[in-house]
Amino acid sequence: MILALTVCGVVVALVVVGLFVFGLRRRLIQRSGGTFDCSLRWDAPGRGDAGKGWAYGVARYNGDRVEWYRVFSYSPRPRRVLERSSIEVAGRRLPEGEEELALLSDAVVLTCLHRGTRLELAMSEDALTGFLAWLEAAPPGQRVNVA
Repeated sequence: MILALTVCGVVVALVVVGLFVFGLRRRLIQRSGGTFDCSLRWDAPGRGDAGKGWAYGVARYNGDRVEWYRVFSYSPRPRRVLERSSIEVAGRRLPEGEEELALLSDAVVLTCLHRGTRLELAMSEDALTGFLAWLEAAPPGQRVNVA
């Protein structure tokens, strides 16, 4: 009986510590500001697999880069780093079919190319406005392709 209570107590403590670390990591990412909720689909497939491959995350502006962090991860490092000069916007659209279930309710999907790799970013309309403004605010002499 005492062993069962001890095991249950340890399991509950581990769950609480795990949730605390998730929250602490997110606060540390957001501490420097310039963050927004952003789902990402790297090497995005064609229209046939519309709802598959999306990962929920938080993106953070860091100079001429956007650092993308997976929400459900303990890693302190970004999962993807997108350089402003390497991003080419190919279009924007609303979520379709199964994507409506996989993404946040107010999301807009932005299709981009980053160093030849097709990717899609899903974010709110406000975050999209800020992202496009950040792209267009590149220093003089840098090539920026915004469709």
